[in-house]
Amino acid sequence: MMSAIGLTLDSGWLLNQPWFGRHFFSKFLIRKNCCKPIGLLLLLLTSLSFAQGFNGFDLEGSLLPAEKILQGGPPRDGIPSIDQPKFLSAVQGGLEPASLVVGITLNGESRAYPVAILNWHELVNDRIGTQALVISYCPLCGTALVFNAEVQGQTLEFGVSGLLYNSDLLLYDRQHLSLWSQITGEAISGPKAGQRLELLPAELTTWQRWHAEHPATLILSTDTGFNRDYSRSPYGDYDSNDRLYFPVEFLSQRYHPKERVLGVEIEGVFKAYPFAELAQRETQEPLYDSLAGKLLRIEYDLPSRSGRVFDEAGKELPVINSFWFAWYGFHPQTAVYSIRP
Repeated sequence: MMSAIGLTLDSGWLLNQPWFGRHFFSKFLIRKNCCKPIGLLLLLLTSLSFAQGFNGFDLEGSLLPAEKILQGGPPRDGIPSIDQPKFLSAVQGGLEPASLVVGITLNGESRAYPVAILNWHELVNDRIGTQALVISYCPLCGTALVFNAEVQGQTLEFGVSGLLYNSDLLLYDRQHLSLWSQITGEAISGPKAGQRLELLPAELTTWQRWHAEHPATLILSTDTGFNRDYSRSPYGDYDSNDRLYFPVEFLSQRYHPKERVLGVEIEGVFKAYPFAELAQRETQEPLYDSLAGKLLRIEYDLPSRSGRVFDEAGKELPVINSFWFAWYGFHPQTAVYSIRP
């Protein structure tokens, strides 16, 4: 609330009025020289309110319409990233076999980040050797993506903005306060707008499967410096029910919204491999497919709903393991692998 010249104004009420736009006072009061001091005051109030409405982030020049960027609930850093991660050996970790982890191998070193921890933090700023990384997990979209944290020679540190686009996490870099879309890896506002993070190959799978393939792996410790109950998920049965907490721009009822798919992009062409379709194959041997003229080998595991993708030369490619609604929400033009012709 602010009071000026006998008027008491609530900025939240003001911004919610249908007649009020962010340029109303600049066009009407200031340009018409009507109550100029009040106009300047209200314009300042408006700017502050808009900044507060987007957790303090400046969306001027945003690549996305501001009305499509939503408050997720917590303020900026209300969901705290893990910036000084500690790790345990596989023996010390004590994970249940069916526990989900985000696994990455880089320069011969393997690490596993339990989803039970990521549910509460969403981001881990880490480093393997000289490589700076940000491990991201959006519980709403079921997306676990690992990015190279170096952009144009600068190492960025990331935090949770508290904002969402298409129900997906918007992270931000602390150096420039640019907002970044997790699923696209693109900065959508601030000085870095239009730049992209490099997506690295990683796997969302069960601890049993990851440990079997990487017995020397390290595990992110629950000693995070925060008081959280990592034995329970704050999202309950969200992963299996058909409810969405936030709107998405595009929806498809072709599959259950939380059906897991492997999403692949090759040169701007997208394709989804739903596990509901993969389960109907007569064999569980690798699937060979082509996308954008490139031959792909898709290796997958039905029990863990996990998979990896390789090109013709055997190089592993990044893959987005996500809920169907999330993949389709960002890629409505996606091709879809189907067992039926």
